Order: sequence, then structure tokens, then C-alpha cells
Amino acid sequence: MHLRLVLPRRTLLAATLVACLLSAWASAQTTAAPIRLRGTIESIAADRLVMKERSGERVELALAPNLTVTEIFPVGMDTVTPNSFVGVGATPQADGTQRAIAVLVFPEAMRGTGEGHRPFDFLPQSTMTNATVAGQATAADGNRLTLAYPGGEKTVVVAPGTPIVSLRPGSRELLVPGAGVSVTAQVVGEKATATRISTGRNGFAPPY
Repeated sequence: MHLRLVLPRRTLLAATLVACLLSAWASAQTTAAPIRLRGTIESIAADRLVMKERSGERVELALAPNLTVTEIFPVGMDTVTPNSFVGVGATPQADGTQRAIAVLVFPEAMRGTGEGHRPFDFLPQSTMTNATVAGQATAADGNRLTLAYPGGEKTVVVAPGTPIVSLRPGSRELLVPGAGVSVTAQVVGEKATATRISTGRNGFAPPY
């Protein structure tokens, strides 16, 4: 198996990646469940990428021939309207609401993607809610969104300054040294391989 961690020390991230690969090898599988990595590109070639993960690890990944690149770009709060379909990473608050880390406004063609409320791996206890905006109100702590999904709803507080973004198809020209990236990686043909990369343009980085 060909996972290359370019650091002398082993962290939880490294252990998780290696465990994933060993599990794939032991079960004689050619693919394994994807892992999300976030960080900054250090170098890139036609078939590989070296990134510095937010934990400090430097990780080398093969690039899938069918790599999907998605461009993340900033939009205004005015793009969040009733019936918008959004994905909101958030942290729970004592009053039962969720405080948004960032809001992703999905293109209409992606309505329904990952709909629901679930744990999110960005921060301890963080959550992700992909849902339809069923209500909006202005409060002292920011905009309050009521997000509805099958079987439930959540109230999310979007404080001033919270990143609001959307996405569109991107290309490999966005993958340059110094670019902030969110990478989906998995074992493909015994190699740790990036299959999907989200990034911004001109220094704009995905919020998570």
C-alpha cells in the first residue's frame, strides 16, 4: 500500500489513514471508505499531490484520473432566501440552537444532496444540516434560519461575518501551491488517492 506521510511524527490523522489502508488490505478490497482531509497544497504534479493537513501532517496522495474539482466561492447572505437548499456546518448551543460555522448555498440542481442532520467531523461536537430554509428572522445575535428536512428541523444562528459560500464545477488549474483545499481521499488500487478536491480561486479557501 502506498500512503506516504511526509513527517517524522505520527498523529491521530496519520493513525486513522494508516488504519483505513490496513483494513482495506486485510479485507482484500480495492477501495475503502473515503476520508476527508483539509489543508494547503504544498506541491502538485500530474498524478500526485502533497498537502499540509490542518493537523500539521504533510500527506502525499495519488490523483485519480477522474478527479473531480469543485470551486468554492463566496456569496452574500442575500442569496439565502426562503426555499433555498443549504448545507450548514454548525456547533450546538446551550439553548438548543446551532451556531453556524459556514453556510453553503447549493445550486438548484443539487437540491436534496445529503438531506438531513448528522454529526460533522470538522470540530468536536459539530454538526451538518442539509435542509431547506423554511424561515428567516433577524435577531441580536445574527440571522436565524429555520432549516427543515424530512423528520425534523433545526434553528441555526448565522452571526455577522459567518462565511456564506456556493459551489460550481472547477478545473485542475485551481490546484496550485498555497491553495486551501478540502480533499476526499480513499484507497484505490492499493494507493491512497484523492478522488475529489474542493478549493477556491485567488486565495479563497473552503471554510471547512
